[in-house]
Amino acid sequence: MSKFLLNEKIMNKEEIIKKTEDFVRKTFQKESTGHDWWHTHRVRILAKKIARDEDADLFIVDIVALLHDVGDYKFFKGDERAGLLFVKKWLSSLEISEALIERILEIISKISFKNTLPKSKNQKNKKFVQILSKEFMAVCDADRLDAMGAIGIARTFTYGGFYRRQIYNPKINLNKNITQEEYKTTEAPSINHFYEKLLKLKSMMYTKLGKKIAKKRHRFLNLYLKEFFKEWKGKL
Repeated sequence: MSKFLLNEKIMNKEEIIKKTEDFVRKTFQKESTGHDWWHTHRVRILAKKIARDEDADLFIVDIVALLHDVGDYKFFKGDERAGLLFVKKWLSSLEISEALIERILEIISKISFKNTLPKSKNQKNKKFVQILSKEFMAVCDADRLDAMGAIGIARTFTYGGFYRRQIYNPKINLNKNITQEEYKTTEAPSINHFYEKLLKLKSMMYTKLGKKIAKKRHRFLNLYLKEFFKEWKGKL
């Protein structure tokens, strides 16, 4: 058992993970913005592959991957604190220590891409978040990889469609240096999101495996955009 766990005879790791999996499935059963159960499922699988490669704690990686989007500010009207409190309430219902709860919440609170953005136009972009544990890096890379490649493209247009955004509008400038607040409130077309986020992710990977996968998915993003703008302009 992990040194963080309590009441070993009451609930073991497998039971904690199974209960959490059921909780997340139920939470996301009607989610349709691309941050659904299947996104969580893919992140979880890839995060554990990266974790094994990095010799990270698989239990922490598993539970963080399962819960990483449950408290997303998008589901709490932009209130990040309310989201974390929701996750903490769930964790507190399990037989795990306060130390582990805080460890999990610390990682989850740092994963969002938004945290890497400047708070204002005068502030330089943050290259890395502060926490660099192996567990954080595994889940963070997996989450960002799911925003790249074919899946990332599909999720971008799913999200844009849900919020009734245009596919593209050449009159709306690309905001490549978007700030945190702009990122939270933007209503820009879906194609703009490639430049706000997706194309930046390759250079933001932490792990060896994450970097390897990101190169391939980044190439696919560029191929897609090349074809998109070719067709947009009516070229044969």
